[in-house]
Amino acid sequence: MLGEEFTLPRLRALVRGATAWFREQGGGEVVVAYDTRFQAERMAVQVAQLVRDAGLAPVMGRTALPTPCAVRAVVRRRAVGALVLTASHNPPEYQGLKVFGRHGGIDIAEARRIEGLAARAASDLPSGPLPAARFDLRGSYVRELVRLLNGDRLARARPRIVYDAMHGAGAGVADTVLGALGARVEVLRGERVPDFGGKAPDPTTRACRELRRTLRRVRGARLGVATDGDADRFAALDATGRALSETQALAVLVDHCARTRSLQGGVALSVATGALVERVAVSHGLPVTRHPIGFKHFRPLLNSREAELAGDESGGFAWGRFHPDKDGILAAGLLAEAVAVGPSLASRLQALERRHGRSHCGRVAAPCDPRASERLAGLMRRPPGRVDGERVRGVSTEDGLHLGLDDGFLMLRASGTEPVLRVYAEAPTRRDLARRLARGAALLGSVGVSPDSR
Repeated sequence: MLGEEFTLPRLRALVRGATAWFREQGGGEVVVAYDTRFQAERMAVQVAQLVRDAGLAPVMGRTALPTPCAVRAVVRRRAVGALVLTASHNPPEYQGLKVFGRHGGIDIAEARRIEGLAARAASDLPSGPLPAARFDLRGSYVRELVRLLNGDRLARARPRIVYDAMHGAGAGVADTVLGALGARVEVLRGERVPDFGGKAPDPTTRACRELRRTLRRVRGARLGVATDGDADRFAALDATGRALSETQALAVLVDHCARTRSLQGGVALSVATGALVERVAVSHGLPVTRHPIGFKHFRPLLNSREAELAGDESGGFAWGRFHPDKDGILAAGLLAEAVAVGPSLASRLQALERRHGRSHCGRVAAPCDPRASERLAGLMRRPPGRVDGERVRGVSTEDGLHLGLDDGFLMLRASGTEPVLRVYAEAPTRRDLARRLARGAALLGSVGVSPDSR
């Protein structure tokens, strides 16, 4: 939280640790970016100054920047890495710093090295002139993404799309990309509001109510999309305003890419992503690998081209051909391609579910108190043999507790970004999903959960 866990002295120490690690990697340019949160630009200027004082070259955007733009800039400029001031989808009182290496992201060993360097770093702010140069990182990202996508299809159809920026850094970027491709875009919450209207910029079903109402009002709308605070996550709604789950949206994206692109690699998915995506990928002859939660597990596969597409349970999607990190704007562009001509988004999903079976997935958050944490530890030591009336067919404790069932799964784990325990589940129907999530929370001893499932 800004002013508590996240303070300027801690930020300066972390940046000094990161810049020391960048020097160990050979030095060079460091992309510095920030989102639309309170004081984010001011802190980014200080970060850029620390980068310069470390003997590196800060490359700072002229305005708030989506995280995908920063990652793409690292790839295009062959920079040594990036430092992004953002708390992504978290509430407005939060702030954070994302560190990316030259290949996108950092692994656990690299993170530990940076933490060690930061612990030894002095935290006083050096004096000196502030960096004057700023760069148009948004414009280059827009041009390169437009070239990657199929503008002819959108230009012919000129589909109506409603985009909810949630007052985040995607405003002026995602809508510009879609407009340049030929779509007619109506933007919601495109103004910069540092507190995001008092709500977390997280595109959950509940947070997308205005988007849903607007889709029902706009005649001929084909698609609704929303991105989170730094635009690396997305949500999709069909023309009726119905929200797709992350699994459903990923299934449509994988199917569309497999049909329209010559994919050279496989598909990497998190263990909490529903089976529909895997079935769609396999039907196109694409190998699928499963990984613990967190995009850091996907980046090596995307960089090596072992996987070309990657997706997770929280609205993350990546296409390694563009850059190796999740990108909500890229996902929005590909979905716009898919609905520009031919079947609607709802029809595409229905066809996939008829062929491969339905997959209803969701998550809820339970309080992370000592009692619940101990119950989770006990369940990991002695996993149950049956859950929700189903026999447990497989158990993994690599990333929390994952229980494989004949008709889905149940997963319990501590959040890596918030002080909560998360319950993930997949089931054949919405009613079954709601019951399974409740059973998972009950295993943790919780009777009250937060409805953060999408």
